Amino acid sequence: MHDMGAARERWHPRWPWRPRGSERAWIAAFLIPYAAVFVVFVGYPVIFGLWMGSSPTLYADLARDPKFLPTMLNTLIYTGIGVNVTMFGAVLLSGYFMDRSRWIKALLVLFMLPWALPAIPAFLAWHWMLVGHWGFLNSLLDKAFGIEGPIWFNDYWSALGSNIVATIWKWMPFWTLIFLAGRMAIPQEIHDAADVDGAVGMQRFAYVTFPLLGNLYLICTLLSTLWLIGDFTTVFFVSGGAPARTTEVLATYGTHLAFDSGDPPLGSAAMLSILPLLIPLAILLIRRVRRSEVQL
Repeated sequence: MHDMGAARERWHPRWPWRPRGSERAWIAAFLIPYAAVFVVFVGYPVIFGLWMGSSPTLYADLARDPKFLPTMLNTLIYTGIGVNVTMFGAVLLSGYFMDRSRWIKALLVLFMLPWALPAIPAFLAWHWMLVGHWGFLNSLLDKAFGIEGPIWFNDYWSALGSNIVATIWKWMPFWTLIFLAGRMAIPQEIHDAADVDGAVGMQRFAYVTFPLLGNLYLICTLLSTLWLIGDFTTVFFVSGGAPARTTEVLATYGTHLAFDSGDPPLGSAAMLSILPLLIPLAILLIRRVRRSEVQL
């Protein structure tokens, strides 16, 4: 019996377990490659970018640039409208796709295609659909209705609106799928109790469904804001900042400074200038996720 107890202790050590000898070597051999990849591809670019944009004189130069404040405003408008319209539309459409009929399921597959498409060719298609009088949309208006469409990228608001509509078109399917999963996780008993109490239609959505999705809605909104506020692809490939770079956002503006103007530190500073807004959002997102884990 004593030998069996010793064997059990040898194969099932007591916790806390501390690695010894060859075990430490195996752990190091497993972790070092991952740590090296993280340092090279994550840590170094972030630290180098922060270092390049760390000089206070760079931000003084940005403040003197007449394009900086309008670009910051563009970023806030683009992000604010894009995120809120996307989230609100997604949570409403998720209720529509709760229908279990076959044609609704088939429609959901088609609805997910914009999100499944690669971003660059999708936004290039948007650009060629709207560019000039020969774009697809203006050609369709002319041939089908005899209407001469506007030159979309020659006006500030129509160009900015094109960027916003394109990003909503791209990302709304993804967030709709997230909210659809959230709706499906709500127990059916809650809906049955709401039906008994007479809550139907918009009443059930306002007083039952949305409060239960509220935490998920907030997390998705914060996460979408963090993604969209640094978005480069949409603006660069849809409007290209037209007209005359008046619809640029910080990501495209910083890229122009870094590469076209040959000033990488100033470009880095331009993109880092949004950090005072991003850091509180990231902290709020982390706290909200931790609070959700505690509630679960």
